Amino acid sequence: MRPLSDVAQALLSAACKLSAAGRRVTLAEMASAACVGQQAARHTVANLHRRGKLKIVGERRVAYRNRPVAEYVATPEAPEADACTGAAELGRVMSAWAR
Repeated sequence: MRPLSDVAQALLSAACKLSAAGRRVTLAEMASAACVGQQAARHTVANLHRRGKLKIVGERRVAYRNRPVAEYVATPEAPEADACTGAAELGRVMSAWAR
């Protein structure tokens, strides 16, 4: 399988960071956090979803659209998601160790 592009890596990293707080992210939130254009994000998120790197877990009503938008989370089998959770765990352990 081909490696992820820079845009895909940025979007997956943004999804991982934003969902680390326990919330689900929309396409617009991922694009904004990754500094990626909306059209590029739309195509890349669809490809990431098809490859199994992102999973749709629900829908949310937003003010800028009449229809609900999909909410995504990074799947655990995505290596980028493992790296993100590993960094969060390392930060938690190091902050507890410093006390």
